Amino acid sequence: MTPAQAIPRPVGPPAAVAAAFQVARRALLKYIRTPGLSVMGIVQSGMFLFSFRYVFGGAIHAGSVSYVDYLVPAYVATIVLFTGGGIAVAVAEDKAGGFTDRMLSLPVPRLSLVLGRTVADSTTNAWSIVTTAALGFAFGFRLTGSLSGALAAFALCLAYAVVFTIVFIVMGLFAPNAQAAQGMSLIAFVLAFISSAYVPAASMPGWLQPFSKYQPITPMVNGVRSLLAGGTSDVGLALAWSALLLIVFTPVAVLRYRRA
Repeated sequence: MTPAQAIPRPVGPPAAVAAAFQVARRALLKYIRTPGLSVMGIVQSGMFLFSFRYVFGGAIHAGSVSYVDYLVPAYVATIVLFTGGGIAVAVAEDKAGGFTDRMLSLPVPRLSLVLGRTVADSTTNAWSIVTTAALGFAFGFRLTGSLSGALAAFALCLAYAVVFTIVFIVMGLFAPNAQAAQGMSLIAFVLAFISSAYVPAASMPGWLQPFSKYQPITPMVNGVRSLLAGGTSDVGLALAWSALLLIVFTPVAVLRYRRA
């Protein structure tokens, strides 16, 4: 019988990309092994679109545009706000369950933890964007612009998916438990509904209109609508908001992991 060979010691800490890949892989396996998470997200999107399209849509006027063409681009763009609660909860559960502590005990770059979760959750958000867009077409939405404009609108939605993934990661890191993370994520509903996503900002009370017009969600949904119609209005402002949120929240996420 040959003697057992000694297990070689690693020559150094894992590279940031390799560590991020493992973190992302673990997060994505949760959705693969629990397909009900994705199914329920699709069902929720379908029920929401159905309600606004056929229950409330007849009472909402969006100017010269049909309400379905006004609603669907906005809901596709803001779907990341409604799925973000799950991201914050998952991060809080990892922290409470000891996974975060185990990762922090290893010589792993803290940025790789943020990058891994961002890649995983942005992937699931991309899936939500695609399925929600498909539901929008099923409920009567039709393109009025070019295919290139539609692809640009999709790219803008993906950019916001990445940005708000990091925002919700920060919420999960600051939350003391999963229930608190779920509650903190409700701020996304405030941003979504007090914007031009579902009703024109001009229809709101005068004191509320400035917040609705200048918060980040309004230029995002207006930019998506403009691209789908063949224009570029508000796209630059939407990208500026994306860059600002990314610059602010990414260092906060990394520093919070270090403090943990």
